Amino acid sequence: MTRQDYYYHERSAKDPRWYDWKWQFAHRITNAEQLSRVLPLTEEEKRDISSCLSRFRMAITPYYLSLIRSTDKNDPVLRQCVPSIEETYDCPDDLPDPLNEEGDSPVPHIVHRYPDRVLFLVTYKCSVYCRHCTRRRTVGEEDRIINEKELSAALGYIRQHPEIRDVLISGGDPLVMSTGRLEHIISSLRAIPNVDIIRIGTRVPVVMPMRITDELLEMLKKYHPIWINTHFNHPNEITPDSERACGMIVDAGIPLGNQSVLLKGINDDPAVMKELVLKLVHMRVRPYYLYQCDLSRGISHFRTNVDVGIKIMHELTGNISGYAVPKYVIDAPGGGGKIPVSYNYVISRDDREVVMENFRGKMYKYPQPDKNE
Repeated sequence: MTRQDYYYHERSAKDPRWYDWKWQFAHRITNAEQLSRVLPLTEEEKRDISSCLSRFRMAITPYYLSLIRSTDKNDPVLRQCVPSIEETYDCPDDLPDPLNEEGDSPVPHIVHRYPDRVLFLVTYKCSVYCRHCTRRRTVGEEDRIINEKELSAALGYIRQHPEIRDVLISGGDPLVMSTGRLEHIISSLRAIPNVDIIRIGTRVPVVMPMRITDELLEMLKKYHPIWINTHFNHPNEITPDSERACGMIVDAGIPLGNQSVLLKGINDDPAVMKELVLKLVHMRVRPYYLYQCDLSRGISHFRTNVDVGIKIMHELTGNISGYAVPKYVIDAPGGGGKIPVSYNYVISRDDREVVMENFRGKMYKYPQPDKNE
């Protein structure tokens, strides 16, 4: 039994608070000294982590930490949550606000980029601060949630723009808030006539699945249509606990999707991605997006060549069911929005015919209808 196996099983067996999400949140690992009591760290590694923490904060729930295989320095869970000295390296392509969210923010906490929907950032807190976070310029820097004055201004903007029919509640992670506070925000949105769909972006099914409680779901069910997107990046994150959490969400009538980020050395392999998406659909979680890693500061070591993502999509297409294949996108730097990127199956096209390649590499022709008919 590894040190992490012991930590997980012994703590969960002996301490009933293990399955209390508030206990998990309160006992997050936040510094190198705490981490060294659970993970075997050299003095150099402790110094590197502390150096990184002078720029970007760390927080890891005991549950998510328990998924790390401590003997593997390249463990996919470890690399997503434990700071690396590589985060302190400057890259000329890095941007402080890679998606220009501040430029598309008409009032604080609202990002209005697409015509009919807005991003509503309601908190700066997460249960785990992912090392690849695109919003690390703000997330984790302030331990607070939106106040009533800010909420009123954001709701006023949505109310004054009837074209907005879809609101994505994000942050930070909205599900680290109390159920009562979250309900206050959701009920306020539901009272706006033009708001049809309310979505929640959260990683708690992955990093703190005990947050998915009957109390939370009974509240959410009152405000349908509610949709949730979560963020599994690797098959090792799928456990009986995370599967239970996802099942509870779906059983509550809430469609559940997944948005992965393509991360070098973690999931930039067709076999790993195939295993992940098939496990997701088994849990009734729809693979939604595979994102190319953004240009946020300190995460250049996670970025892959775009051809890697195209290869993965090519190997998935046709070899697994279409509903299991996510859409590979680049969220364009500077606020251009999500742009789909895919393998080009069209070899040639003219007024007479379209020549195509199928997933096995065989060629097929489709005749174009006569424009004069």
